[in-house]
Amino acid sequence: MYKLPHFTEENENVVFDFMNKNAFAIITGYDGYYPVATHVPLAIKKEDGKIILVGHIMKNSDHHKAFTQNENVLVIFSGPHCYVSASWYQKKEVASTWNYIDVHAKGKIKFGTEADTKRIIEDVTDTYEGKQTNAAFQHLSADYVDKMVKAIIGFTIEVSEVGNVFKLSQNHDVANRQNIAKHLMSRDDDDSHEIAKEMEKRF
Repeated sequence: MYKLPHFTEENENVVFDFMNKNAFAIITGYDGYYPVATHVPLAIKKEDGKIILVGHIMKNSDHHKAFTQNENVLVIFSGPHCYVSASWYQKKEVASTWNYIDVHAKGKIKFGTEADTKRIIEDVTDTYEGKQTNAAFQHLSADYVDKMVKAIIGFTIEVSEVGNVFKLSQNHDVANRQNIAKHLMSRDDDDSHEIAKEMEKRF
């Protein structure tokens, strides 16, 4: 990834919170011929100081087969991003750019049994649905869950390395950054507003 010290978030809690906020992630692997990727909602937790990613995918898909052949995966968490015009800079000879936030997590993917898959379905469902609604896991029929686990398989990824880019114009002086944030807030898209808010936290 595009990694420079002034674009790196050093606070691990900030990075972990970002991963949870953007947990519809891309898991990438390699099948020996081409990279493979799948978009998956994840449950993210910490166990004994380690980050564990939990989810499920369709069985016998290209990515399932690739992950079975090669357990090393890269998980990409993407956040807000937006164009930053050089016309907002005090010095105009500097190029325009793109501000964004991304986190990359490397680890090994492990597939479980049907019993493991049921627990993972419950874990992910509880993460996004909660336990109190009519769609909570506890209200799913046993027959439905049994049929579902024939087609999908649960996994865990123990994260071994986390990298991040919080590219928020930190290479500019405060006056420039304030002007960039002001222009971003004047736009009508959520990503620009989110980037502006993240920039303001770092003035």
